[in-house]
Amino acid sequence: MDVPFLNLGAANDEVRADLDAAYARVSASGRYLLGPELEAFEAEFAAYCTARHCVGVGSGLDALVLALRALGVGPDDQVIVPAHTFIATWLAVSATGARPVPVEPDESTYGICPDRLADAITPRVKAVLVVHLYGHPVDLDSVRAVADRHGVPVVEDAAQAHAASYRKRRIGATGVVAFSFYPAKNLGALGDGGAVVTDDPRLADRIRLLRNYGSSRKYDHQVQGTNSRLDEFQAAVLRAKLPHLDKWTARRARVARRYTQALAGLPNLVLPLVAPWATSAWHLYVVRTRYRERLRSQLADAGVHTLVHYPIPVHRSGAYRNTEDVRRAGPLPLSERLAEEVLSLPIGPHLPDESVEVVVSAVRTIMAGLDA
Repeated sequence: MDVPFLNLGAANDEVRADLDAAYARVSASGRYLLGPELEAFEAEFAAYCTARHCVGVGSGLDALVLALRALGVGPDDQVIVPAHTFIATWLAVSATGARPVPVEPDESTYGICPDRLADAITPRVKAVLVVHLYGHPVDLDSVRAVADRHGVPVVEDAAQAHAASYRKRRIGATGVVAFSFYPAKNLGALGDGGAVVTDDPRLADRIRLLRNYGSSRKYDHQVQGTNSRLDEFQAAVLRAKLPHLDKWTARRARVARRYTQALAGLPNLVLPLVAPWATSAWHLYVVRTRYRERLRSQLADAGVHTLVHYPIPVHRSGAYRNTEDVRRAGPLPLSERLAEEVLSLPIGPHLPDESVEVVVSAVRTIMAGLDA
């Protein structure tokens, strides 16, 4: 049996009638940007996150950039970032003219380690940017305690954390939170898209200006903005999918529980943990093993498709390895080890039970052979 890593077509098929209606509604409206679909989605997603404001933008990367810019981050500033993350987190900082300063992760949850934050904050640091990696929330209280002592805001990258919660509150309920609606996300559009969610009306208004050429009305440009607007069609698609998000997240959690139950105790295999204060969105189910490449190769031979998130640490990439702040951060051994060991197993709301059992059987058989 061939087990795909993620079946996006199945999710779209489940809501096909609603997607067709969304397309017809938008195409007939004659309004394709900054119209009623975007306004409705912004209200609905803000309500879902239990926040006051949602501002739709062109991508998850843009959501981060505009959130940072709206907070006043700019050239020659520094922003704390996780060392272990997708490069977009760092690129958002660079796009403002600021410089990313990496901090190692917590080894149990893979989010930024609060205990390492204080030593990284300097007078030039203007924000702390955290990532709810793989769908598991960061320990926000601990992060904010450090950030508040130094008078800097916290921005949350929730690109993988739709429907996750921290201390029984949805990610997005507090703070400044950037989401991505890239098609493979838990709530995915049929193209790029993103949003910033916040309770701060002035910050929301600032991001609305920045996303639309710095203008709140045509030809009146109050600030130097950009073009980053979540279009009407993508907003309509997201409106069709949003009512299914909790159900799809519950399906992901069921797959994760089965993996954890069936793979627990295997030698040389570290399973993901969920902190007692967190509810994971299970965007990814990430295991760790020093035999990663052998496990991945043999799973492929068995028809099980996996991915590595992320094989090249950002600080080792050509984009950043020679930058001053990376050099000053010193060695980042945990991030490098994670890059060598992590492996994402298939997970998604439409992964059949029989496929889950194929993955379980294959992993158990392969790991037993590697340990022999």
